[in-house]
Amino acid sequence: MCGVVGLLAADRDLDSLLHRMSVAVSHRGPDDSGQWLDADRGVALGHRRLSIVDLSPAGHQPMISADGRWVLVLNGEIYDHVEHRRSLEAEGVSFRGHSDTEVLLELIARRGPEQAFSAVDGMFALGVWDRLEQVLILARDRVGEKPLYYGRVAGAFAFASELGAIRRLPNVSTTPDPAALAEYLRYGFVPGPHSILPGFEKVPPGSVVRVSATGVPQKPVPYWSLAEVASQGLADPLDLTDRELLQVTDSALRQSVRRRLSADVPVGAFLSGGVDSSTVVALAQAVSSQPVRTYTVAVGGEADESTAAAAVARHLGTDHTTLELAQIDPLDLASRAASLYDEPFADPSGVPTALLCAAARQHVTVCLSGDGADEILGGYNRYRVADGPVSWLLAAPRPLRDGAARVITAGGPETWDRWGRRLPGRLPAVGTKAHKLAGLLAASSPMAAYRSLATQWDPASVMLAAPGGGADSVPLGSGASPLARMMLEDQLRTLPDDMLVKVDRASMAVALEVRVPFLDHRFVELTWRMPERAKVRKGQGKWLVREVLAQYVPRHLWDRPKVGFDPPVAEWLRGPLHDWSHDLLSPDRLRQQGLLRPEPIVKALADHNSGSRNNDYALWTILMLQSWLEGAEQ
Repeated sequence: MCGVVGLLAADRDLDSLLHRMSVAVSHRGPDDSGQWLDADRGVALGHRRLSIVDLSPAGHQPMISADGRWVLVLNGEIYDHVEHRRSLEAEGVSFRGHSDTEVLLELIARRGPEQAFSAVDGMFALGVWDRLEQVLILARDRVGEKPLYYGRVAGAFAFASELGAIRRLPNVSTTPDPAALAEYLRYGFVPGPHSILPGFEKVPPGSVVRVSATGVPQKPVPYWSLAEVASQGLADPLDLTDRELLQVTDSALRQSVRRRLSADVPVGAFLSGGVDSSTVVALAQAVSSQPVRTYTVAVGGEADESTAAAAVARHLGTDHTTLELAQIDPLDLASRAASLYDEPFADPSGVPTALLCAAARQHVTVCLSGDGADEILGGYNRYRVADGPVSWLLAAPRPLRDGAARVITAGGPETWDRWGRRLPGRLPAVGTKAHKLAGLLAASSPMAAYRSLATQWDPASVMLAAPGGGADSVPLGSGASPLARMMLEDQLRTLPDDMLVKVDRASMAVALEVRVPFLDHRFVELTWRMPERAKVRKGQGKWLVREVLAQYVPRHLWDRPKVGFDPPVAEWLRGPLHDWSHDLLSPDRLRQQGLLRPEPIVKALADHNSGSRNNDYALWTILMLQSWLEGAEQ
């Protein structure tokens, strides 16, 4: 796992510019650094290395192919590099070392870039310079685990793992791109292909971008399309019994986990005690010849799952460590949240995730995680608008739904929370969920209800100059179910630009590599052929994952309500973050910036402080934007 940077810039001080960019991503690769320049052609490639496979100098990058044609900088891992190495050796290729980077490079030299990317199983973002054709090729893994930004500024072309490297270049504007800002306000993150910096985009997952020697990029071309995978899978469903589905899933996930355990450095796994991480750990323990190292974090309070995680670990026989986190200071967390991510990013669990990664990094260099299962196997509560009681409510006449919404909102969130604490099981955050239900009752369809749940702000209501557009239609045929459409939208948008951004930045901030077995592309393809009953059944998501886990761990150790990893932002905004939030959201500050209308933001803050509404996520979205703007100006 590494950081990559590059430039196409004639008549520039390439060495100095590349050094500035490389320093900005040094946290991603503290073990080694390298650069390759061709001043005559105006080409510069830089690399910061976190050594995972082949720790020797033979894994140094930038790396030049044996035929001298290709120069590669790679961020990521190729999990099946051993199989491809054998194939290439049978063709007469001799290797200098045993790194996965060299295998991919020689695949590119022998097969061509697109065919090489299509052949491998991995997570990666890369730049490779073709010295013969004088073309730069950028590429990204299929589901978007690793980031890659590119664009032009002041006549130069640049690419990098993080926008922080691009901001080190002269003349880069930090005024938010209007289209990106609108999408950020809508979702709380910047969905691709946008980036918050004008003139720069994200390489789409599963795509290749070719750039001429003069620095002009062509339109991204997919070598793998999730939308096509979904359409083809729905058109060719598996005709299997529940038992057969269970066997197929267990086998596919075992293979994915086994590949992701391979490394030349210590490997562990996050274990929260929930369904997803417990499944990954159970399979890792099943395929490993020695106890897997597992890590959980004790955060205290109602969100602490460390006791449950320890019980799962004892049953599986892992080498388990509970990491004690120091008490979180709300103001410190708020400031760290903005500095950790190089674009505005409003997922409150980002910083706690970073603290977990930092604690784990003291023990291992690689960790497996259970991320991705919710998106590909129907784990989110919002999918209930397509299946179960919520979908039945949406079928009711509009007057009845309007009346129900008025009844629900007559009591503030705190009133509903008090009732929730009296119910069996002490249901958490009942007030927030009740008010969300009231909001979606006005939706015209399940898909509209789903999008209302995912929306923080309507850009037209808060931006001074809101661009047009909005959510694109999901690229599925008219016969696709609402659940399929919702899941594809999450896989195309939320997964790469929220969940995987969170994991990448939180882990790479401390040079920890996180691997995600659920996102093996072959398993993703398999899930799109599965019947919906394998994903959501009787209103409960991830049915199939639960059945897999039940083969290894008794249900009573993990079958309980899902606990989030978010800090208590709602309470903090009314308490220790009160002054901080009012300062950042002051009408004068907002007017001076000239981006947002103060009135709806001030009202949302007042309603939240009074307890009549829980606007924590919406306010956090604006606060993280304000904090990012402050940092960008420095």
